Amino acid sequence: MALPDPGVYDPALLYAAARLYYEEDATQAEVAARLGTSRATVSRLLAEAKRCGIVRIEVVPPGSDLPADELSRRVADLLGLESVYLSPALPPTSGRSAVDVMGGTLAPAVARALSEAGLAPGDVLLVSSGRTVYEVSRFDLTPLPGVLVAPTVGGNDQPEEWYQTNEITRRVANRVGGRATYLFAPALPGPNLHPSLLQDPSIQRVLDLWPQARCALMGIGAPPLSRSDIPRFVPTDSTSLRRAVGDVCSRFYDREGVPVGFEGIDRLIAIDLEILRRIPVTIAVAVGSDKVESIIGGARGGYYRRLVTDPATAGAIVAALPQEVIA
Repeated sequence: MALPDPGVYDPALLYAAARLYYEEDATQAEVAARLGTSRATVSRLLAEAKRCGIVRIEVVPPGSDLPADELSRRVADLLGLESVYLSPALPPTSGRSAVDVMGGTLAPAVARALSEAGLAPGDVLLVSSGRTVYEVSRFDLTPLPGVLVAPTVGGNDQPEEWYQTNEITRRVANRVGGRATYLFAPALPGPNLHPSLLQDPSIQRVLDLWPQARCALMGIGAPPLSRSDIPRFVPTDSTSLRRAVGDVCSRFYDREGVPVGFEGIDRLIAIDLEILRRIPVTIAVAVGSDKVESIIGGARGGYYRRLVTDPATAGAIVAALPQEVIA
C-alpha cells in the first residue's frame, strides 16, 4: 500500500509522534505500535514535524550557553580584541536562509559598536561591501550627524547590490544621519583604465580619506573558494587563493592573517591592509560557522579590534580556540 504524502498528515498526528519520540524517549517501533502505524510512517511523521516547525532542533556550540557578558569577554580575550558585541540569537529561518534574517538581529549590536566609536561631526566612517553589512544597512543605526561616510573598495560594476559599495555607503549614511561620498570606480579596473582612474580628482578625493578615517565598519568574507557568492572580479581559479581563509574590504588573508595576493591585485582599488590596521576604531561584523576561521584569521592579522557577532558564532570561536589566546 502506498504511503500518504507527508504534506497531508494531520498536525495532531505529527505532534503525537513527535511528543512520544522526543519527550517520552519512545523508539520509532514503540511510537508505531502506539499510533497503530508502521516504522516507515513514523519516520515520515518525524521528518514532517521538523519541516513544519512542530519539532525544532538546535545545535549549540560549546560556550554559547554562557551568559552574554562572559561569552563576549571570553571571545575578546581569545581573539585579542578590545570589545565583542553580541546580538541576540538569530531567529528561526522558516525556510529562509540566515542572511535573510540576520540584518535586523545584528543591527542593534552594530549600533552599539558605532555609538562607542567616539565619532564627531567631520570624522570619516569607512564601510565595506558584502552581504552582512548590506543587510545591516537596511535597519536603524545610531545617529552620527555630520560624519562623512565613504566606501573602502570600488565596485560600481558589480551586479549584486551587496557588492555595490556606493549603495551601502548611501544606506549607512542615511541610517546614521551622515554625509555620503562615493567612489565611482570598479574594484579591479583593467591595466589601461587603472592609471587614469587614479588621476581622477573625484576618485583621489575618496582614496585620500582612507588614512584619515576614524572608524571602519566591515564584513568578513568566508574562504573564497568555498563561497557560492563572491564578487565577479575575484579570480577563483587563482592558485594563491587556496590559502585564503577570508577577506576584509576585498583584501584576502590566510589563517595566520598574512595577506594573500592574486594576479592583478596591484590594480585593486581597495583600502590597503596596513592603512586599515592604523584606523583607530575598526569594527567587523560576521556570523556563521563558515566564517569562524575567517574571523580568527582576521583577528590574527590585526585587521579589526572590535567584533559584532551572534552567540552561536561566538560559541564556535570558543570551541575552535579552547586553549589559545591570540597575541
